[in-house]
Amino acid sequence: MDGVTEAAGYEVEAELRAAGAVRVAGIDEVGRGAWAGPVVVCAAVTDFGPPPELPRGRRAPVRLTDSKLLTAAHREAFAAVLPGWLSGWALGEASAREIDELGMTAALRKAAVRALEALPARPDTVIVDGAHDFLGGRWRVRTEVKADRRSVSVAAASVLAKVHRDRYMAELPEAAAYAFAESAGYPSPAHQEALERLGPSAHHRLSWSYLDDLPRWRHLKVHRDPLAGEGQLSLL
Repeated sequence: MDGVTEAAGYEVEAELRAAGAVRVAGIDEVGRGAWAGPVVVCAAVTDFGPPPELPRGRRAPVRLTDSKLLTAAHREAFAAVLPGWLSGWALGEASAREIDELGMTAALRKAAVRALEALPARPDTVIVDGAHDFLGGRWRVRTEVKADRRSVSVAAASVLAKVHRDRYMAELPEAAAYAFAESAGYPSPAHQEALERLGPSAHHRLSWSYLDDLPRWRHLKVHRDPLAGEGQLSLL
């Protein structure tokens, strides 16, 4: 990942503007597959100016792209300049408890709406990374597979969301015990060993299937009752 050659462009945004959109927001999420911590969504809006680049002396600069294609140091560097470059951006979260209560799709929608409603102005169209429109209804949505590699606004959102969530997980009081600084709440050998020994923390998702593999702590697993309505939990 030291030499990033695939940079996000304005291909998707340009198509939307040609179709009449004036203000386009790109959103991206991080934390969907984690065992602990919130799911975080960032919404980002650009003014179609040249995206920031990270100079590297005589080498080609690092260009903005999908956060997964960038090193941690490059993500941090971009996260320092993007807020001042974007015309608008905001973060939204859904907690581990909300994920347990609502399910991931509804929790992801809640986090995304929180981010979009926190923008300085409502966007005309929202670019969602992936093939599934989890927003629906109140928003005009354009779904794009790998949008974080084709859309500057989604790439910016992906970087800001990941840097924010990684910092948050690393700064939790339980971070050292559960190796959150390294895993960010995703499965890892150190994280799994800590779960077996300590059980889940207040930041763990108790509806997740990892508890099925922890006999000592399986009794803590919660299940949503599909007949009781959204937000109803039961211990089984």
